[in-house]
Amino acid sequence: MHLVSNRTVNMPYPRFASRLVVFLVALVWSGPAPAQTGSFTITDKGHEVGTAHFEFVVQADGVESSSVVKVQMQGLDYMISKTEQLDATKHLKHVLLSGTVNGTAANVIGKPENGQFLLNISANGRSSTNRLPLHAEAVFLPDFDPGALETLLALAAIQNGRDLWAILPKQAGSAEPVQVATYPDEQGTLNQKPITVHHVVATIAGAQTDLFAGPENQLMQAELPQQGFALVRNGFVLTPPKKPSAPLE
Repeated sequence: MHLVSNRTVNMPYPRFASRLVVFLVALVWSGPAPAQTGSFTITDKGHEVGTAHFEFVVQADGVESSSVVKVQMQGLDYMISKTEQLDATKHLKHVLLSGTVNGTAANVIGKPENGQFLLNISANGRSSTNRLPLHAEAVFLPDFDPGALETLLALAAIQNGRDLWAILPKQAGSAEPVQVATYPDEQGTLNQKPITVHHVVATIAGAQTDLFAGPENQLMQAELPQQGFALVRNGFVLTPPKKPSAPLE
């Protein structure tokens, strides 16, 4: 079973431009505040179709990340709940995902083991185990998960946009390289106050996602132009650019 619809968002992971502007250096995530949260509205071609929420909690040995996503629209009834453990350097230690897609339930458990990433998936009364290549800078990336995208932004800052990977919990699961490109800053408002947002485009398997982050690397908005979906942090409004821009060199 897919833990995503046929309209799935293959979260973007583009080719890294030669420099990830100063913002990515400044955004090195030393760890969120004791509790860092974000609530988002999910839209499809401008129409609200769901909600998403994430929370990071700092612990003695790293960070616990949790996300809840709900989407209801014609052809897609999608819900996931994810809990994962990251170490102090933001490397994935363990993840548990449960969800339903159009009435079919599935559970996914993943963790590094013996130099590989072990992925156990249970769905439709069947269980499968897949051993993926182990990449230290990997993000477990379900569709519509703002917590995963914020973790991706953090790792991109730490890694200067290089050597990033996404673990996609679709079918038997796969590990895909992530490429990142940075674009000129844009403007918006957060709770009606002006804010400068950094624009990053991530690409994976040919699909792109535009990520807009605040001054402290907070995910503000994610746009998936090929699928028509967007995640927008509650209270945030992006000022559209007057014309398409080119990546920074």
